[in-house]
Amino acid sequence: MSIRPVKRIVQSTPTLEGAGVKLNRAFGFGDTTAFDPFLLLDDFRNDRPDDYLAGFPWHPHRGIETITYVLAGTVAHGDSLGNSGMLGAGDVQWMTAGSGIMHQEMPRGDTRGRMHGFQLWANLPSALKMTRPRYQDIAAAAIPEIVEDDGTRMRIICGDFRGRRGAVEGVAADPRYFDISVAPGKRKTLPVEIERHAFAYVFEGAGQFSDASPPFGVLTEKTSPAGDVLVRETAGNRSLVLFDRGDEVRVQAGEEGVRFLLVSGKPIKEPVAWHGPIVMNTRDELQQAVNELRNGTFIRPA
Repeated sequence: MSIRPVKRIVQSTPTLEGAGVKLNRAFGFGDTTAFDPFLLLDDFRNDRPDDYLAGFPWHPHRGIETITYVLAGTVAHGDSLGNSGMLGAGDVQWMTAGSGIMHQEMPRGDTRGRMHGFQLWANLPSALKMTRPRYQDIAAAAIPEIVEDDGTRMRIICGDFRGRRGAVEGVAADPRYFDISVAPGKRKTLPVEIERHAFAYVFEGAGQFSDASPPFGVLTEKTSPAGDVLVRETAGNRSLVLFDRGDEVRVQAGEEGVRFLLVSGKPIKEPVAWHGPIVMNTRDELQQAVNELRNGTFIRPA
């Protein structure tokens, strides 16, 4: 077994999206080869309603899957197929945009004005770009949770872990998507298949990743395999940890513990032509989608 070394740790970037929602972007809208099959991860966490209530009004998607995971507050959603509903704390919506859909997402916050959630975009391979759109709406109570003897808690959103399988099924990239909490001072080793790209996103506490050998609190730096990047192996709030190859991820929790998303998927290894929420393989396919938006033929008949 080999522990995955850390390629890099970066802080998410404050970004304005939708009709003026303030959020933090962990990655996206650049060269996402290292994250393939994932394209983007946004952390929409805020306790000021004026910073998120404008929401994400009607907009198109094609060629991708969007995964919305709500931790606090609510998100009202609706689409061009007539679907509508409300996501609450702990709920997940996995939307396969496929051939095309128009939808909106409007965050509302909780009784104290807090809103927190994540949206992850997963690419679709060329053979499934134009598949029929579909939803998988998963209530919080339907998401399996494991509590281990050392206090580690894991919500299995998608994929399997030690015989338990998440509620989301039939996703093209066959991803693993876990919400993991490691108790203060504990060290945890988690399996990740070697052929997958993998990353962690820390959103509570702090932890040391990779071999986690130095005492916690001691800043460790090392040169990347390319010899040109210094890697800080301690990751705190809103930190993205990109892993290199290996079949295990190890984390040493700090004195307040650490909570993070651990996401992995099999690379698609296909060209990406990207314009906002539309992701195809070629510029011609992208132009076709834009033309269809203009002439009203973007939504395909059921």
